[in-house]
Amino acid sequence: MWYSAVGSIITLLLSLLAVPLAAAAQPPGKVYRIGFLSTHPPPARVWEALLDGLREHGYSEGRNLVFERRFSAGNAERFPELAAELVRLRVDCIFVTTTPAALAAKHATQTIPIVIPSAIDPVGAGLVASLARPGGNITGLSTVGPELSGKRLELLKEVVPGMTRVAVLWNAANPANASVWQETQAAAGALGLLLHSQDVRGPQDLEGAFARMAQARPEALLVLGDSLINMYEQQIAEFATQNHLPSMVVRRESVMAGGLMSYFSSAPDRYRRAAYYVDRILKGTKPADLPVEQPMKFELIINLKTAEAFGLTIPPVVLFQADEVIK
Repeated sequence: MWYSAVGSIITLLLSLLAVPLAAAAQPPGKVYRIGFLSTHPPPARVWEALLDGLREHGYSEGRNLVFERRFSAGNAERFPELAAELVRLRVDCIFVTTTPAALAAKHATQTIPIVIPSAIDPVGAGLVASLARPGGNITGLSTVGPELSGKRLELLKEVVPGMTRVAVLWNAANPANASVWQETQAAAGALGLLLHSQDVRGPQDLEGAFARMAQARPEALLVLGDSLINMYEQQIAEFATQNHLPSMVVRRESVMAGGLMSYFSSAPDRYRRAAYYVDRILKGTKPADLPVEQPMKFELIINLKTAEAFGLTIPPVVLFQADEVIK
């Protein structure tokens, strides 16, 4: 039975060789520190998607992963200070959720890797050199924000008969939104729509934007979401309801708050996928070598209760496209 003994020895040697390889991939006992920089805490379903993705790669908060959370509470001017704080803590990676936060982190460090799951226009905003070759220390996922403008206006026009005037609420202080606004204007021109731009640059501008929109009396509202705008989705939904304004918003949470409908890339999908980037980076891959991905899944969510309150009938062709209908 000598061949059996030899086989056992070979198996033992291979298993011993495999141990150092696994250890190199993820050192035992190593606790990674992730900086989380955002305007505000993300919705529970989005946060859980990120944690689920990390667990799939072997990371668990409290065991081998610690988050250093920093929030600007709607004040983008605080991002540089908060980013510098994370750099001083020597975190292994910085996870950012908005372009202003990413730009602040990029200015604070050229060595610590930065991952963003929601870049509206990463090339145009100066975050990366190109999607295929990001260069530098930032990578992640794009939301394909600018390209969706036409589709979102088309859906709104199908639902609101005779619509010609649309108010657009957006954060002009976010450099990534410049291309979104340009694409929105182009799409509106092709659809024969007149836009009323209501740009805000901070929380203090919201009430003034509401007052101007009420005075302009548009027939619908298009919201170009980002972290600042998303903070006030409840107030925006209440304003739209009070003024009988059918709204096209960005997030599911905004539709749940009373918005008419949303069409955007799936946030849980992007955050779950972002965990892959974090894993690759923690295992030694440089952000410059990880192409920025574009989303694969988009969600159309419709609030039928809001539609009924506004006396609107959602056309069957639009309902057929819906991923979720809130009744």
